[in-house]
Amino acid sequence: MPDVATTAARRSALGAAPGRTATEPASNEAASPTALRDPNVQLMLQVRDGDEAAFAELVEKFQGRLVTVFTHLVGDRSLAEDLSQETFLRVYRARTGYVPTAKFSTWLYRIAHNLASNARRGLGRKKEVRVDPKEGSATGTHEQMAVEKSGLMPSRLFAKDELREKVREALDTLSDRQKLAVLLHRFEGMPYADIAETMELSPAAVKSLLARARENLRSKLEPYVK
Repeated sequence: MPDVATTAARRSALGAAPGRTATEPASNEAASPTALRDPNVQLMLQVRDGDEAAFAELVEKFQGRLVTVFTHLVGDRSLAEDLSQETFLRVYRARTGYVPTAKFSTWLYRIAHNLASNARRGLGRKKEVRVDPKEGSATGTHEQMAVEKSGLMPSRLFAKDELREKVREALDTLSDRQKLAVLLHRFEGMPYADIAETMELSPAAVKSLLARARENLRSKLEPYVK
């Protein structure tokens, strides 16, 4: 994958910086005291002040996680990598007007959510997720966590690839919104309030999405669990 930090800096230097998007905070918004306690927000504030190393650190921390989430959402590893790069390009372009009104991860995944929604509309139909096992270790780990964190344990000793495939198939039966809510809550550790802000829903709606997703996963994985 291309160096996102270098690409972002180069494009910015060339003037490829469009106006503020819906995911960027308005200049009259006030910083949140809670957000300011987030170490990743502090890194982004350094980026705002021109620290390229801080931006590279954010990319290193979140790039792999973004690719995994995008892969599940759009069903194509190559497209997921492109969307991850575009997410960070948008973050970099927004740096000078950045105001920390939420945790950095909430802001980042809101941008990612909007990009994934646009990409899915462009694809026109749902594609099957196919990940090269040599490149998809992060995805495989996430899928195994879907079983462990849902309280579902294999009823027999599955081969790692077999279990990964069964869980992948179960995840793919979820709606796009259920899948994103599961990824953010179970894999990124986001509380309901942060997921709600990311997805522009109420916390009650997020709770309902996750409840339905758990039931769907349980029904699909029931033959393989105790």
